Amino acid sequence: MELSAEQAAVRDLVREFAIEEVRPLAREADRTQTFPEGVWDGLANIDLTGLTVPEEYGGYDADRLTYAVVNEQLAYGMLAVATALSVHCLVTTCIAEFGDRPLRERWLPEMVDGRPVGAFALSEPDAGSNPAEMTTAARREGDEYVLNGKKQWVTNGERAGVVVVFAKTDRDDPGSVTQFLVPKDADGLSVDKKEDKLGLRASDTTALLFDDVRIPAENRLTAEGRGLSAALSVLTGGRIGIAAQAVGLAAAALDEAIDYAGEREQFGRPIGEFQAIRHSRHDAGEPAAAAASMAKYFAGEGAVDVAGEAVQIHGGYGYTTDVPVERFYRDAKVTTIYEGTTEIQKKVIARELLD
Repeated sequence: MELSAEQAAVRDLVREFAIEEVRPLAREADRTQTFPEGVWDGLANIDLTGLTVPEEYGGYDADRLTYAVVNEQLAYGMLAVATALSVHCLVTTCIAEFGDRPLRERWLPEMVDGRPVGAFALSEPDAGSNPAEMTTAARREGDEYVLNGKKQWVTNGERAGVVVVFAKTDRDDPGSVTQFLVPKDADGLSVDKKEDKLGLRASDTTALLFDDVRIPAENRLTAEGRGLSAALSVLTGGRIGIAAQAVGLAAAALDEAIDYAGEREQFGRPIGEFQAIRHSRHDAGEPAAAAASMAKYFAGEGAVDVAGEAVQIHGGYGYTTDVPVERFYRDAKVTTIYEGTTEIQKKVIARELLD
């Protein structure tokens, strides 16, 4: 699909930002496992932290293609930054789509400005690929809900100021999953250990503990029992974003490999002239469950392949931290895991095709 003039302008703006503001900080951020907060402020300055927020609350209200373009170009700079933004956008989308007007007015304008950062707490230690098995519970007490449980693999877990949390209103009923908005500073909410990951190391991934966390009943985003279907509808769009990120990462790895292949000489000529140094393909999808899963599946697996070839082209240098392709290789793997593993995408695709 050809980009409109506005979409092309957004692409160019974000690509420039990724190259000039993000890429120079990527190696150190990865080494220290520290998120570059100055980059986040820069994203706010160019309106990207309000990417999925309606215009009436000060947001950009991007269409799906623009959203994918932004994710692709940011991942070209650093996947950890693109991931942090995509999760923040999941939260603003949930508030915009499911929250009542007072909640939207309370949270969205501030989130457009970049703070608070959003986190999305769905997975649990024993309920990742099957959220219906979650054990986090929300008990109604008068005009409040009381939350207890543990969430795992929460991106922006440390940085976040507000969290979309999924919990059962009846711990024994898989159909009672409900969506809630929880301020990070709520009493009883604490951050557990930060994960020491293979890749995506600048992005904080933590567990969150809920110990009698009380929130007003109006912070319930969906009707009781409607949280899981709401999550899946939002994640369909999120998977398109992850597919676009995988394409952006693969493009970055490919460009590094092309540059290196043109400069590095063996046997008296650039290694790019040898027959084996050639291929890469990637694709993206459309905003429907099967298409989104196909895009994420194809692009994620493709990113791993392309990044691996980029390491191979660099030879021994590719296995060192002196060049960025080793980080691309480590980061690429997560695009086949988060927001639904490759195996889950295959199930979604099969279900859509067969039902």
